[in-house]
Parts: sequence; structure tokens; C-alpha cells
Amino acid sequence: MGFLTQDVPPLDFEQWRKGTRAERIKPMARHWAETGFGTPVALHLFYVLKIVAYVFVGWLIVLSTKGIDGFTNVAAWYSEPIVFQKVVLYTMLFEVVGLGCGFGPLNNRFFPPMGSILYWLRPGTIRLPPWPNRVPWTKGSARTPFEVLLYAALLVMLVLAMFSDGTGPIPALGSSVGVLPTWQIWTILGILAVLGLRDKVIFLAARGEVYAALTVTFLFASHSVIDMIVAAKLVCLVIWIGAATSKLTKHFPFVMSTMMSNNPVFRPKFIKRRFFKHFPDDLRPGRLSRLFAHTSTVIEMGVPLVLFFSHGGWLTAIAAFVMICFHLGILSAIPMGVPLEWNVFMMFSVLTLFVGHAGLGLSDLHGPWPIVLLVVVAGIVVLGNLFPRKISFLPGMRYYAGNWDTTLWCLTDSAQEKMDANLVAIPSMPAAQLEKFYGSAEAIEIPLYMGYAFRAFNTHGRALFTLAHRAMADRSEDAYTLRDGEVIVSNAIGWNFGDGHMSNEQLVTALQERCGFEPGEVRVVMLDAQPIHRQQQEYRLVDAVTGEFERGVVRVADMVTRQPWDDDIPVHLTWSAAQASTP
Repeated sequence: MGFLTQDVPPLDFEQWRKGTRAERIKPMARHWAETGFGTPVALHLFYVLKIVAYVFVGWLIVLSTKGIDGFTNVAAWYSEPIVFQKVVLYTMLFEVVGLGCGFGPLNNRFFPPMGSILYWLRPGTIRLPPWPNRVPWTKGSARTPFEVLLYAALLVMLVLAMFSDGTGPIPALGSSVGVLPTWQIWTILGILAVLGLRDKVIFLAARGEVYAALTVTFLFASHSVIDMIVAAKLVCLVIWIGAATSKLTKHFPFVMSTMMSNNPVFRPKFIKRRFFKHFPDDLRPGRLSRLFAHTSTVIEMGVPLVLFFSHGGWLTAIAAFVMICFHLGILSAIPMGVPLEWNVFMMFSVLTLFVGHAGLGLSDLHGPWPIVLLVVVAGIVVLGNLFPRKISFLPGMRYYAGNWDTTLWCLTDSAQEKMDANLVAIPSMPAAQLEKFYGSAEAIEIPLYMGYAFRAFNTHGRALFTLAHRAMADRSEDAYTLRDGEVIVSNAIGWNFGDGHMSNEQLVTALQERCGFEPGEVRVVMLDAQPIHRQQQEYRLVDAVTGEFERGVVRVADMVTRQPWDDDIPVHLTWSAAQASTP
């Protein structure tokens, strides 16, 4: 890969374009296995600088607190409770503004590199309430001035809290600074809750399952700061163990091979090839991918428990070192979706909570509320793994398990034109943005198919491309362009990080209201994640006008035995509109 240019596969372009979609994905998949997406080095450096900026600004915010002094005297203040509070709220702000997950070119955002705040301060953009038929006064898909004001109020309160001083000494912890005023915490949580009921996307973008849950622990400080710290430790345990639990499927080794082949640190091609069974013919995960996958799962499942129960000494030090290395490993891969600051935050949490307050544990609790919060957060993780369609992979803690709801949109040219003309959106579709850079519609086919290869390397990609044939079965496939659901979500609602929970029938209806598609212009493949107790995934095929016209299941065993370019896995039909209409 070049410093400013993408490393693209060598092709006879005109001959390559004559192939079927599967035939065109094949050389892209082989190229990905050796080079990843071929991202220019400059882009990786851009994200490195963004991480540095995140850390530096957070550092200055902490030092703005009365009683926190010394830029380099970190050991004197890193474990202050208010420092942890401010870092949590600062990171929530960073995410909900759009600077964190989903930012920039590695998430198909080019000009501009973010959505979020550019959408959510603008009336008329699409909002997606989580329970519009159950929660009063939440119906509708158009953002109103009320949601804009709520979002602005959230930003203001987060900034206010970040630059507030502490409430005073805490003798039990030897702190002279104190914690943030409780009224600020209640206000932030109240605004986020109301805003989340009006638009689930903003709650997900704020990474509510991490930062909102940790903010809830701040409420316990009014009774006991020790309870706040222990509760925050318990939330971190759920995050780690929940994520590890979701990786106890056949999908995760595929994520590992895809991520490591795109890793800018493992640059030699001979190393990348070792992550696959037999390059270039068998691109299923090899022994090295499975070793990395199983080792990381064991670490994420077991080491946090050691960290929590060891209460100091060499055992805590070793566990902390392992967890920091664990997150550094993810960070160095600069994974697609770029949840980089989250990994930095988790490393900070290891130090400030588990090292700085190593001696605090369950026996030090003064009340039951931390345990209640643990049950609630862990319960959501359990339900998210059992009923993935009901709970997003974010609160379900199914991070990077390769097992979340996904969609593939089949769009005619006329449908894309209607979306460009009728959506209140900031950027055009990524393809149109790339066309400005590459100079022609033909030239962007290579990055488009590299995106297909990325999706196909994950097990669900094989199912999506198989089901796409069924979605377009009554029409010419040449009339459609396939768009990843994340691309649609990014353009339509301003934020994407895993698309399935936002790219379902609710979004299709919102787009239909605005664009007035004709039957057949938009067909969507919707693939649910695998419930942890079943070895199959349910799918639905939906037309934007006529609605669902087919549903069925695909089996995980069939997906994991296929190659990335295979789009002919067995499909098990359970219902179709054609059968239902037959006498």
C-alpha cells in the first residue's frame, strides 16, 4: 500500500467486469487476504493522530478541575473519582458528536468524515424511535425542533459537567476534590433517556451501554463513592465477559482472519496468508486465526475476573497488563468501524478503577444498588444473545463477534436518484463521493467490490449475497446495484456502527414515505443474527412498497464451510407471498 494511494488488485479491468458478481468478488477476496482493504498509510496515521488528540484534550479537561494539578504528575490524580467521571462524560460527548465509532474514510465517510451532529441539529432528518407504538408521544420519523433542542441540551450538559469542579473532600478515599454534582448526572441521564425514546440512533451513538451505564454508577456517589467505584468495576466486567460470551460461536474466527489481514502492523503478505487455511484457494480461517480468536476469548472471559477479585499485588498487576495489551492489540488493528477511543477508554478504566482502587470489592458495598445495576446490565446482555432481533448488538455486547443483524439493499438507479433528491442528508452516497475522487463511475467499482469482499469474508456475507439472488429473482439483476446496509444507514440517518438494528422495516418505511419508490425499485435482504442457542439465522426479503415477500432460515454450518465468493448456500424457506397467494 502507498502513503497516499490505495493498493488495488492487478486486474484486466474490462475482462473482470464481464464476470458474475461472485467471479468479480474472487480476486478482491484474494487481494484482501494479502493486503486488507489496501488503505493508504496516510489514513492510518490520520486515525493515530485522532487518538492522540482524544487523549490530549481529555487530559486538559481533567486538569481544568480545581485540585487536579500537574500535567505530568499523573500518579497523584489518575485515581480521583472525578477524573473517571469526567473521562466517561467526555468520551460520551466525543461519541455522540460523531468523532468516535463510525468516523472517517474507514467507515465510508469521506466528505465530510462524520454525520451525527450534522444531522441531529437539523430538523427534518430521519429519526427512529425504538417503541413508537408503545411509548406515548414518540411516533413519527421526522426530526422536530424538540429533538434538536434535546440533543443540543445533552451536548451543553456534558460540556458543563466536564468543566465543573468537585463537591469536596472524600475522607474514605483520601480525596480532597470530590465528585461531580449529582444534579448534573441526573440531568444528563434524563435528557439521554428522553432523547433515546425519541430516537434510538442517538442513544446507540452515545454508546449508552457503556457510558450511560457508567454514568448511572455516578448516582451512587451521593450515598457512597465506594459504591460508585465498585459499580463501575461491575459494569466493566459485564462489558468484557458479555463480549467474550458473544464470541462463543463459529463466526468469530472469520472476524479475526478478516481483521488481521487488514492489520497495518502485520504488513508482510506471508504473515497475512497464514491467517487462512490455504491461500489463495481456501480463504476460510486458518489455525492462526482460530488460535487468536480462542485466545482472545479466553482472555476477555477470564482475566477481568482475576482483575476484579485479586484486590492488588502482583496478580492484579499481571491481569491489568494483560488487559491493556488485549486492547492495544485491537487498537493496533485499526478495525473497520474504528471504535478506537473505546479501546483507549477501557485501558484507562483498567488503570483508574482496577489498579487505582484495587482493594475495593463486593464486601465494601454500602447498599444494594450496584448489584441491581449489575443484574439489569447483565440481563440485557443475556436477552440480546437469546433474541438478537430485539436488542442491538451494542447493548447486547456482541462486539466484533461477527454475529449481528445485517442488511443488503438492492437499488435501481431510479431509487438511488430518488434518495439523493428527497432525503434531508449531508453527504451523497459514498459511491458518489468516491466518484469525485477516482474520476469516474467505472473506477469506483474496485473499492465497491473490495467492500463486497469484506462483507463476504464474514459468515453472514455469504448468506446476504445468496439471498440477494432471491430478492431480485423476478427481475434482471443488472438493473440493481447492491449497497451494504451500513452505507444506507450512514447516508439516511447520519450514523452507522453495525446496521441491522437501524436498517430494518422501520427505516424502509421512513424512506418510502419520503421517496415514493415504485414496486421493485428497492429490495432489501434482512438477516438476523444467530441466537446463541440456535445454529441458524432467520432472514426476510422486503420490497419497499409491497412489504415482506419471503422469509426463512440459513444454517451457520452451511455458511462456515463456504468461500467468501460463494453465493449459493442452502436456503430453507418458511414462508413466501407467492405460496400464500396460491389457492
